[in-house]
Amino acid sequence: MQVEHVDFVSFLTRDIGRAKRFYTEVLGLEVETEGESDLELRCGQVTLDIFDPSSIGQPFAPSPAGLALRVPDVDAARAELEADGVEFDGETIQTGVCKQAWFKDPDGNALMLHRRYDV
Repeated sequence: MQVEHVDFVSFLTRDIGRAKRFYTEVLGLEVETEGESDLELRCGQVTLDIFDPSSIGQPFAPSPAGLALRVPDVDAARAELEADGVEFDGETIQTGVCKQAWFKDPDGNALMLHRRYDV
C-alpha cells in the first residue's frame, strides 16, 4: 500500500451552526463544502470535516487526541483567541522541540496551537 497524503480529518459536533461559527469566525478557517449535517473546512494542507453523527443515528463523542494547528506565533495566536473568549487548558508548553497551547472547540474536541522551533 502507498499512502499519498491525508485527505481529511474528522471531528464530531452536536451543533453544525455553532461549529461553523467557531471554526470560521474564531479560528478563521474557510468553508470548502457545507451540508445539513456536515461541514468541510480548509485547514492548511488538509480538510477538516465537522460532522453531526446523530444524522446517521450514531453517538457523539469528542476527540481527546488533538489536532495541532501550526501558527507563526503561538503566544500571539493564543492572545487573539483568548480575546475571543476561548479558554485554554493550562499554560503554554515548551517541549524543547516545539511550543504548544491546548484548547477545545465548543463540543470538547481537543485543539492545539503549535510551532516547531526548527521550522
